[in-house]
Amino acid sequence: MGKIIDGKAISNALQERLKEQVAYFSMTVGRKPKLAVILVGEDPASQVYVRNKIRACEVVGITSEAYKLPESTESSYLETLIAKLNEDRGTDGILVQLPLPAHLNAKKIIPLIDPKKDVDCFHPQNVGRMLIGNPIFLPATPAGIQQMLVRSKIETAGKHVVIVGRSNIVGKPLAAMLMQKAAGANATVTIVHSATKDISKYTREADILIAAVGRPRFITGDMIKPGAAVIDVGINRVPGENGKSVLAGDVDFESAVKVAGAVTPVPGGVGPMTIAMLMNNAALAAEQAVKNA
Repeated sequence: MGKIIDGKAISNALQERLKEQVAYFSMTVGRKPKLAVILVGEDPASQVYVRNKIRACEVVGITSEAYKLPESTESSYLETLIAKLNEDRGTDGILVQLPLPAHLNAKKIIPLIDPKKDVDCFHPQNVGRMLIGNPIFLPATPAGIQQMLVRSKIETAGKHVVIVGRSNIVGKPLAAMLMQKAAGANATVTIVHSATKDISKYTREADILIAAVGRPRFITGDMIKPGAAVIDVGINRVPGENGKSVLAGDVDFESAVKVAGAVTPVPGGVGPMTIAMLMNNAALAAEQAVKNA
């Protein structure tokens, strides 16, 4: 049986350290770091994510301000709000919860955020800095995965990492991070996706397998190299007992744990790490704002 990587425990340890960092900042600067969270529409999953982020802010001592806008919000209104927050010296970080309603273009909206306040690391400038190995911020989910590997003493240098999924939020940035010539990286990285023929051929070669494909229980035990570390990024709702939905990852945990050397659960794996790294970015944004004032 593989070792269970407890993302919640690692996240709690990171947040305890962050509490001290934020408390010191608040004492020396005379105010708390502040994160603005913008939610447009009534998407249930987005509402849960925003609620979790606001709760995490409370835990570590960061002030949060939530802007909950109706589904019908026009692009011009959202653009004006972002411009206002960009100019507000008391707001350190800005987060626009994705996905946006269909009539709003995220590719147009996200670049309007001041890169120094882009705690999600979605702005093209921040993505470029990350790619060349000179980041201000790191995207929360990939950074959380990297921290899980480091803190679980799973070596990446010289190892073959296979990432299933090529999204701009997880797959692409994580590949860029893990191939850097740096601690916690130095890996040989392969990305497979929907157009890859025989995905299992590649997954069975992985020393570290990362599933971020958005398909419940897609990765099964027979697709995993014995002893490999398996990181499950997926959060999918599937039918459970008594007609109630339950959370399932992109990995079939029951078969994977019998083969893998280490595996993350869902829930309690990558999810808590994403929140912890977002809080880290918000604190970092505040420190940078004071330093560059």
